[in-house]
Amino acid sequence: MISKAQFQAELKLLISNAIREDVGPGDYSSLACIPDTAHGQAKLLVKDQGIIAGVELAKMIFEHVDPKLKVKTFIEDGTRVEYGEIVFEVSGSSQSILRGERVVLNTMQRMSAIATKTNHLMQLLEGTNAKILDTRKTTPNFRVAEKWAVKIGGGENHRYALYDMIMLKDNHIDFAGGITRAISKTKEYLKENNLDLKIIVEARNLDEIREILLSDGVHRILIDNFNYEDTKTAVALIGTKCQTESSGNISEKTVREYALCGVNYISSGALTHSVYNMDLSLKAF
Repeated sequence: MISKAQFQAELKLLISNAIREDVGPGDYSSLACIPDTAHGQAKLLVKDQGIIAGVELAKMIFEHVDPKLKVKTFIEDGTRVEYGEIVFEVSGSSQSILRGERVVLNTMQRMSAIATKTNHLMQLLEGTNAKILDTRKTTPNFRVAEKWAVKIGGGENHRYALYDMIMLKDNHIDFAGGITRAISKTKEYLKENNLDLKIIVEARNLDEIREILLSDGVHRILIDNFNYEDTKTAVALIGTKCQTESSGNISEKTVREYALCGVNYISSGALTHSVYNMDLSLKAF
């Protein structure tokens, strides 16, 4: 994953772009009918159930819109919530609250859905040694928030982007001329460019597992779209030489069975690309 400093920089970019996109030259609805001296309060209401996420990001958004806004928090990120609960109250300029309202709701609704989905999968893995990973199958320009939501839900982050880890997948291997050649050229490239990046290699069958194991320097083998029996065989072949990760065909029905095969990690794109937003609203009072 990226550094904490870059993580914060990505969050600031997300917020500034989201406000630019939504507010533009001005919130003319508010400017037209609400005096700039008006002071208001609003509460974040839960109209669903699940794991709340995005509270800290909401504070950052309101801070960006108007540093004078005050947020009183009642429920923290990662807490299970029920219909009717109040997560926080925000007070200050009525115009400022309305400028930040939609961006806060959009981010929190999606982050909460992702955290809830992640938490559910983690519960299904209880008693195993496997951990849930996200992927790069994220919403464009919203990745940093979605990966934060996975962490809030109890999962782990995979690589952030194409530059913080090497992942040699099927197309890389085919274009490079095979597994051994792809690994060899990658190690040469990292050495020549003084890059300290972990290497993950995807395997499509047991023969490819065996070939990967002939090379040193592989951090993790991605056991992609294997059935349960072949996954168990792959884990036995790999042993302690490197980490193991199952991917493909991961769902609520299959995730525990793959975990019981003995893999270290299970990656699921569905954590971020197939969730239904949690229903939240910001109501004046």
